[in-house]
Amino acid sequence: MKIYRTAEVAKIIGIHPNTVRLYEKLDLIPKPERKENGYRIFTAFHIEQFKLARIAFQIEVLQNGLRKQIIEMIKVSAAGNFDKAVDLTRTYLWQVRLEQKNAEEAIEIVKQLLNHKPQENDIAYKRKEVSELLNISMDALRNWEMNGLLSIKRKENGYRIYTEEDIKRLKIIRSLRCANYSLESILRMLNELSYNPNANIKEVLNTPKKDEDIISVCDKLIISLQTAEKNAKSMIKMLQDMKNKYK
Repeated sequence: MKIYRTAEVAKIIGIHPNTVRLYEKLDLIPKPERKENGYRIFTAFHIEQFKLARIAFQIEVLQNGLRKQIIEMIKVSAAGNFDKAVDLTRTYLWQVRLEQKNAEEAIEIVKQLLNHKPQENDIAYKRKEVSELLNISMDALRNWEMNGLLSIKRKENGYRIYTEEDIKRLKIIRSLRCANYSLESILRMLNELSYNPNANIKEVLNTPKKDEDIISVCDKLIISLQTAEKNAKSMIKMLQDMKNKYK
């Protein structure tokens, strides 16, 4: 049986030796045996477990407990319970597909809202009234305004007043946030629509600009979820192969 040292594992996987030790500490790989001199001994099982974990963490989908699920799956696989790991991955895959469906449906809701013209009237809503009307917390309303997603007019006394057009915009933001789109991607879409009302909403939401400093999974949500789905399918196959080799 071929064995590997820490540095060799790090080189094969493309990670720092400290990351190898961290995976061991977090129970993401089987506990390696040690030589008399204390050096760790890694096997082919460790190598494949590392590769499995790297694929699992390539796209870290955070919403609705998905990250927690995938970490549990890796730990279960490291313990050699491949059947349970496959079941966990299939559950993860099902939820990733559900997240994709929600993300697609949110885009359709946005299209419908954009085509809807608010009634022209003199009704103006206070922030608390908007919060209750749309079931959006006051903190969320403040946060969205602070992040530039909407600009609210004020009365002479400084109180904010929300118009029907603001209500429509808030419904759009709420729909996308419920589907876990990031504030950055929503702002990108709203800005694009202000210049080009015929812009492809799905494309804009999922295509971060080159000048964006930090790009998260939710800044390109559908693309990330599609990659997570593809990776989940690969992980199921890897787990089945590992079961045949190391059970």
